[in-house]
Amino acid sequence: MSKGASIRDRYCIVGVGETEYSRASGRSTRALGVEAVRKAIADAGLRPDEVDGMLSYHGNDSTPATAIAADLGLRLNTFADVIGGGSSTEGLVAYAMGLIEVGLCRAVAIFRAMNGYSEVRIGGTGVRAAAPVRGLELADRPFGMVSAGQRFAPVFMRHMCEYGTTSAQVAHVRVAHSKHAAANPKALLKTPVTVAEVLASRWIVKPLHLLDCCLETDNATALVVTSAERARDCRQRPVHIMAAAGRVSKPRADYLYNGRTTRVAGHHTRDLVFPAAGIGPEHVDVTGAYDAFTFTAMLQLEEFGFCQKGEGGAYVSSGAIELGGRRPNNTSGGHLCEGYTHGMSMVIENVRQLRGTVDDYCPRAAEGVHGYDYRPGGCRQVRDAEIAMNLGWATPVTGSAMILRR
Repeated sequence: MSKGASIRDRYCIVGVGETEYSRASGRSTRALGVEAVRKAIADAGLRPDEVDGMLSYHGNDSTPATAIAADLGLRLNTFADVIGGGSSTEGLVAYAMGLIEVGLCRAVAIFRAMNGYSEVRIGGTGVRAAAPVRGLELADRPFGMVSAGQRFAPVFMRHMCEYGTTSAQVAHVRVAHSKHAAANPKALLKTPVTVAEVLASRWIVKPLHLLDCCLETDNATALVVTSAERARDCRQRPVHIMAAAGRVSKPRADYLYNGRTTRVAGHHTRDLVFPAAGIGPEHVDVTGAYDAFTFTAMLQLEEFGFCQKGEGGAYVSSGAIELGGRRPNNTSGGHLCEGYTHGMSMVIENVRQLRGTVDDYCPRAAEGVHGYDYRPGGCRQVRDAEIAMNLGWATPVTGSAMILRR
């Protein structure tokens, strides 16, 4: 813990990049990854020879860092391709900080490239469904637990039983994120929805309706991390990393329902990041809670202390997570509405929020001039955002978090 506290604000995210979010990229993950990393390096104002580290994460559905680096003309001092999903972005940022801290590199590019709709679909269909059942999957796939929704649904249902949480309360997550996406030119789904529409959408697996579930998307996303000292010479306003922790687990991470079923790994992650950052939940202005499902975002916000345990349904339905509310969440529309990226896009959004240059429909958004009219086709920049927090989730037993400041 003392080491984590000692590197507060010593590292920054200086570049972000992304491709189009689509359902038919028509491109390889290699081509997508190259575009996103190139954009992130250009956003930082760095030359290719100034980026000497690269990290990626994947689910056996992507392209290795060495291929991306070769296409961009980068010579790497270190690289790694890590298997992982939604808890990976914040964790790899922490790893990048460590690599720079020990002198292995000066700047690290992190990317995720995926054809998550046209090729390997996380929902359990397509290429994934054709894979043989083996290893740990022998314990669940024969019983119908193929997709993330099927695996996580017992956690969500148990929360409803223990605390009286309702589907209508949690539907407000989709409602809020759909409003935010309506002010995002690059979002796949830009039409706001109502609670009634969420509840009227077909069942996927109880308690999840179709509109409780995220998109499946083709895309690539990227970040560049470097030291605060070098960040002063980069093109964009540096966004300082106050604390980061990734892939924190509950006991028995191979078993989703170990211990208290409604307790997710954010409960343990919060004890790492808040003390390291020297702040508490009350200091955070905007959140990016991993929204593979509406319930996922709700449970994380609860476990990280933005409300009391068991009050997540009331919190997300109170208006607090909407633009103009006390603490807006997923201001791009998140995985529910913008596009599914395994977490990276929500970090990109929070970086832009802290820069003051969110890419909304305001005519001078790129200059940091916004109207703060939170309406469809309008603005989604949070006024005077100083501290943002990203909350990651791969399964209920694995989590991550990162706290950023202007």
